[in-house]
Amino acid sequence: MKVKNIRKYLTEEQITERVKAMGEQISKDYGGETVYLICILKGSIFFTCELAKRITSPVEIDFMSVSSYGAGTSSSGVVKIGKDLDTTIEGKNVLVVEDIIDSGRTLSYLLQNLKTRNPKSLKLCTLLDKPDRRVCDVKVDYVGFEIPDEFVVGFGLDLDQQYRNLPYIGCVELEDEE
Repeated sequence: MKVKNIRKYLTEEQITERVKAMGEQISKDYGGETVYLICILKGSIFFTCELAKRITSPVEIDFMSVSSYGAGTSSSGVVKIGKDLDTTIEGKNVLVVEDIIDSGRTLSYLLQNLKTRNPKSLKLCTLLDKPDRRVCDVKVDYVGFEIPDEFVVGFGLDLDQQYRNLPYIGCVELEDEE
């Protein structure tokens, strides 16, 4: 699979402005209470770091690795937890931070799993949302951008571990396979 072109879709400035607004809204919603951010690795690391800087409430951060993607550009449909939380979330205001929501399978599974751990509250935040691809009903509390059904990279999102470090989000155009 060869990349023919990456078309810039969201600029670094657009992302920064939207994340700032999201941080302000989250701060307002939690009213000074501690927010326990769960960064979903690897893709949401950039977003989580930027978002945490914009939240004025106290913040704790933990990490999980949850995946339904294999190699390439499509979801495998199989959800796996690769890395679990280091501490308990019982009684905490939990905000799951995701890079992109596609089918919703991964998040549906994850949210059901986290609910059994008795958090005080459980909300979901994503930088990018593809509602047209949804096959599982997932309530997203904070959305950065709704995007069309295109494969995107940059700002943490990858294609076979490449392009994560792009400061913008771009749509991938693949070369035709012959």
